[in-house]
Amino acid sequence: MRNKLLRVSLAAITLCGITATAGTLENVKKADVLKCGVNTGLPGFSEVGSDKKWKGLDVDVCRSVAAAVLGDATKVKFVPLTAKERFTALQSGEIDILSRNTTWTASRDSSLGLNFAGVTYYDGQGFLVSKKLGVRTAKQLDGASVCIQAGTTTELNLADYFNTNGMKYNPITYDTTDQVSKGFESGRCDLITSDASQLYALRTKFKNPNDFKVLPQIISKEPLGPLVRQGDDVWFNIVKWSLNAMKSAEEYGITSDNVDNMMKTSKNPEVKRILGVSGKIGEDLKLSSNWAYNIVKQVGNYGESFERNVGQKSPLKISRGLNNLWTTKGGLQYSPPFR
Repeated sequence: MRNKLLRVSLAAITLCGITATAGTLENVKKADVLKCGVNTGLPGFSEVGSDKKWKGLDVDVCRSVAAAVLGDATKVKFVPLTAKERFTALQSGEIDILSRNTTWTASRDSSLGLNFAGVTYYDGQGFLVSKKLGVRTAKQLDGASVCIQAGTTTELNLADYFNTNGMKYNPITYDTTDQVSKGFESGRCDLITSDASQLYALRTKFKNPNDFKVLPQIISKEPLGPLVRQGDDVWFNIVKWSLNAMKSAEEYGITSDNVDNMMKTSKNPEVKRILGVSGKIGEDLKLSSNWAYNIVKQVGNYGESFERNVGQKSPLKISRGLNNLWTTKGGLQYSPPFR
């Protein structure tokens, strides 16, 4: 009886009415593909490029996990999801990981049966307005109509900000970011509020991007990161350390171009452990010894991903800011040690 109960407890763990099935690693290996939930289309984070392939910072997180688990970063099935759909898709098992510009909050961490595996991008909520409006600061937005995406943290943040400052506003909600953007362009509202990174991304889609600006005020903390189901610690560790591998690789100067040479010649003990030359981190994670090598070789380190997707090598040209490594002044990106 004791063994039977043990098998049942390992097979499924019920949290807040949500059943999280253990064995995601085995399921992904059996399917030979990773199912990843992403935004329906957000430049810099997850969008389909002109080559018909998905690209973006969130997309690279999925590819890194596929590289670590399957040895091939291309073995990903991307599932586009709206803000309303994203959590249910993960809870139900439709996807294996959610990497969709999602804010890590206390309520989400404790009530959804899901775990955040780290921070991909430190963000904050801002406001996008037309320069013709003549607004310089958020304090001048009293009485404004605001386009906003439903089912996001931005709704509560917006209410808190306006109430705290004794201002009124008229919210106009939409289900997708594309609808928000079109509503704004059509004149349905005076401004858009969302994560600042998303505002920069939306601006690139406008016919005349230079006619619009993001106000300097940031009204919230928005740490964005990937999620997995609770109850499967093996999978949680894999996703968490796949992201950490990208950050540590940048810290130690390991790039997609030099990773082969670093693997052969580096005498740094941390580099050796990251690349699987020494230690048994891969074994402990139930992966091959070269799991992190595959991530860096096929996807790149965190800095490479950041620059090509949202940084200076991208149309968004967002500065690293808080997303610099901890070794750079003001940077928050930090991986625990590989040891």
